Amino acid sequence: MAAEEVYSPTTVPNPNAVCCLVPSQYLDRVRFIVKVLEVLLSLVAFILEEVVSVCINCTALEFFEFVSCTSFLFTTLLLILLSTTLHRRVAITCWSSLDFAYTFLIAIFFFIASTTFAAINGGTSLEKSAVAFGFLASFAFMVDLFLFWRTYQLPFGKGKKAQPTNGIPPAERDQEAQAETTKLNRDATVVE
Repeated sequence: MAAEEVYSPTTVPNPNAVCCLVPSQYLDRVRFIVKVLEVLLSLVAFILEEVVSVCINCTALEFFEFVSCTSFLFTTLLLILLSTTLHRRVAITCWSSLDFAYTFLIAIFFFIASTTFAAINGGTSLEKSAVAFGFLASFAFMVDLFLFWRTYQLPFGKGKKAQPTNGIPPAERDQEAQAETTKLNRDATVVE
């Protein structure tokens, strides 16, 4: 008997050790796709704004630049953190609240920046395109807020502790819990 036959490897590969955790407790597949769309739209709005060479009122342009760049960078960071295991290494325990508050603020600021830049620009095609992508990005952030609310409700409960979801929406968890309780009650009456 050869040594290879007697001594087998003691470690087995872990199939659950994946880099991307979508769907996860904090991000389902639909919201993941919407967040990727937010990143792309913010990037295109930022690039189009950067190509503008002459501005009538540079304050509106600069505010739009700040919001689109901030949106692109921080949404990318949030997307990476929530869709990988990196969020476990950061000492933040309120990811749902952070995600909701950030998305809400960026949606408002992107809408204000797009409206301001639409009202005060030189009328070039680049500026109009940047404004269009700004409005599309703010709409994507609003859709993300709606999906968050529909799936997880508001994260700011009064002393309510977040329950682990394992990627299952609260409505489905409640239905499963109710079905299990009904089954237990039915079994208890049969035993008596």
